[in-house]
Amino acid sequence: MTNILEAIVNISENPVYEIKNHYSGRNRMNNVGEALETFIKDAFANTIQTDDETQKMREYNEKFSWLGNQNHPPDIMIKGGDAIEVKKTQSANSDLALNSSYPKSTVQANSTMITQACRTCEDWTEKDLIYCVGHTTDDSIKSLWMVYGNIYAANHETYQVIKQKISEGINEIPNVELAETNELGRVNRVDPLGITNLRIRGMWQIQNPRRVFNYLHASSESTFEVVAIIPTSKYDSFPTESKSRIETMKNTNLTIQNVQVKNPNNPANLIDAKLITFILNK
Repeated sequence: MTNILEAIVNISENPVYEIKNHYSGRNRMNNVGEALETFIKDAFANTIQTDDETQKMREYNEKFSWLGNQNHPPDIMIKGGDAIEVKKTQSANSDLALNSSYPKSTVQANSTMITQACRTCEDWTEKDLIYCVGHTTDDSIKSLWMVYGNIYAANHETYQVIKQKISEGINEIPNVELAETNELGRVNRVDPLGITNLRIRGMWQIQNPRRVFNYLHASSESTFEVVAIIPTSKYDSFPTESKSRIETMKNTNLTIQNVQVKNPNNPANLIDAKLITFILNK
């Protein structure tokens, strides 16, 4: 089983930042967003330098239980491990567009936002979620922030109560035909001919982790950087082999620090965490 520590080590040993060029020849990828997601998968599967597509498929099959659906989170699920959501921004500090899916502290199998195939891809009820946010140019990745949802987003109830109140308000509109929907609401047959429907969708956004955690790390003008923030309790739960691998690396560009972050459910409380950075200058 792989994990975020293995991914960070794999990236630091294979610091491929010109990702579009790296993947365009072998995978016919012309989109930097698609290349970013493949880079994340390869980092966790340790296949960044694997040219053989058959071998890469085998590694994916061994490491992952789910590789996503463009319109339904998450993008990646590790067998017996964490879920991963990949986000791309072309402005370093821009907010992340989550569309109809509110920010998640974890991914739950009973969520109406995931597909049945995802729900049954392995035996699971809830997974920790890693937000992998890549700041890209048209062909390269400048930075990759990897942040756990439970130190980034509030509990599910915080967002669900807002969604529920909006839906209840829509349902109170008199003389309209409402339909069942996973969105905030749907009104059918709005006009006298009964040919117009209204879909009411949420458009969620969350601040970029670069801004949320700017008290921990100030980004530099480096060629490429990886910044990972992991709750200490989560870090301690990883296999000894993974912790030993990252802690004994001779790479002077990689550092591990003990820090504290604000509790997203109560900022008066602090959560112990590990700040891991890999900075490449060329």
